Amino acid sequence: MLSLLSKHSSLLLILAAVLGFLFPDWSAQLFPFLPYVLFSLMLFTLIGMQQGVLVKLLAKAEIWRYALFHSVALSVLTTAIASLIGAGSSLLLAISAVAATGSLFATPAIARSVGLEPLKAMAMTIASTLLMPAVLYINLLLFQDDSVTLDLGSYLQRLVIFIFGPMLFSALCYHFVPHQVLHRIHGKLSQVTILLVLAFPFGLIGSFRETFDQSMFNGLFYLLAGLAICALFFIAGYLTYRRQGVDQALLAAITSANRNVLLTFTVAGSYLGPDFLVLMGAIQLPTYCLPLLVKNLSRRLKQAEAFTGSGAQATEHSAK
Repeated sequence: MLSLLSKHSSLLLILAAVLGFLFPDWSAQLFPFLPYVLFSLMLFTLIGMQQGVLVKLLAKAEIWRYALFHSVALSVLTTAIASLIGAGSSLLLAISAVAATGSLFATPAIARSVGLEPLKAMAMTIASTLLMPAVLYINLLLFQDDSVTLDLGSYLQRLVIFIFGPMLFSALCYHFVPHQVLHRIHGKLSQVTILLVLAFPFGLIGSFRETFDQSMFNGLFYLLAGLAICALFFIAGYLTYRRQGVDQALLAAITSANRNVLLTFTVAGSYLGPDFLVLMGAIQLPTYCLPLLVKNLSRRLKQAEAFTGSGAQATEHSAK
């Protein structure tokens, strides 16, 4: 049963967002429990990864170049576009906060579900998360008039709980538990991790439904804004990494578009303004449509690449 659900996880993620929108009271009830789901997701994901390899990846310059692209370059790009089209100060502040946000901790599970490299996705996620407080602080200084004091103590505590704690536990497991046993355990846990991800689109979209109920026009506006932001991040990530191959470009695209807005909200709180909570809910549906999009894009792009490659070989052969 788990295998079947995991196989159709891309559709289930979209369904979870739709159900959360249709049943906002249930979504609101799940919201306080999402940090616990997040911890379980990180733990189950990291147990299947060799920590030594992950640390070596984090030591590579390319991972931190990606993190700078994810947080700094996309912050500049999105806020510049938003300013040019006349976005209000509150919406501009919310957009800058989303752009500073690190990638979803669920990204490795999503990457695995669509056939991309989860270990590299985890390294990219951790790097963008570690860079987030500095970029977020600068963005808030630029787009908010009041003095800003981020809850860095809370942020560091969450880094320990959700990243370093699971990494340490996973490292201990690799040291004391036979690798064959871990491999079997991970085979089962990998099917569970993608199911845990379903809690996020369901539990985070409730605030957006409240805005939609108050004004359908405002709801549609925020939905279009969320769709535009996700599309911009996805396309920018894909085009920036296109020369490195289809898989790397799609991994950068989906990692760029996935945003851990729950952690940003927890860290920055009221400094993010009234639009952030609504935008946080509005980006859930477009964000969780991406795995299905990536599955289809990956197949089509690889077919096109293979066709182009075979055509080039045929031309070279005929020329000889």
